[in-house]
Amino acid sequence: MRIEHRGRAPRIHPDATIAPGAIVSGDVVVASGARILHGAVLTGEDGEVRIGSESVVLEHAIVRGRAGHPAIIGSHVMVGPHSHVNGATVGDRAFIATGAALFPGASIGEGAEVRVNGVVQVNTTLEPGAVVPIGWVAVGTPAHILSPDRHEEIWAIQQALDFPGTVYGVDRSAGMDEVMRRQSAFYAAHDDDRVID
Repeated sequence: MRIEHRGRAPRIHPDATIAPGAIVSGDVVVASGARILHGAVLTGEDGEVRIGSESVVLEHAIVRGRAGHPAIIGSHVMVGPHSHVNGATVGDRAFIATGAALFPGASIGEGAEVRVNGVVQVNTTLEPGAVVPIGWVAVGTPAHILSPDRHEEIWAIQQALDFPGTVYGVDRSAGMDEVMRRQSAFYAAHDDDRVID
């Protein structure tokens, strides 16, 4: 389904495939030979989404563009099922496995791999060809790739990356009431969405 959001309609190359049940909303461009499968969501909330040629976004993956953090997927990229690419840039020939999570400002180098349930934190740069092992976390620039049991080390690096400011536009001291008030107001823009087809 194609949806106009915030006055922007998706642009899909005639040689691309959008499977039934997939949602493509807002400022989204899908290049030639790209395949967007059942249940996937490409949403240009207030930033662009670009899917490169012959890239595949599998079932129930989410690719979200944000203000200041577009979601750019290069060419020949696999975005696995149930993965989350949120305001991140993914280089050509990268592999984003099932359940992986890429946060705003993340940059995934050409040919890199984020394996099953791997995480690339906000404002983190993963070098070309790098690998985030199953369930591990990449954090910082250049990325430190750490096992999830090393939480204190991850947190020590992550604090400086400004997750609340990058993702929600608030200071770390903001409470959830402020965060959710802003999020609720922001997503109310979907009240004016228009289904194109």
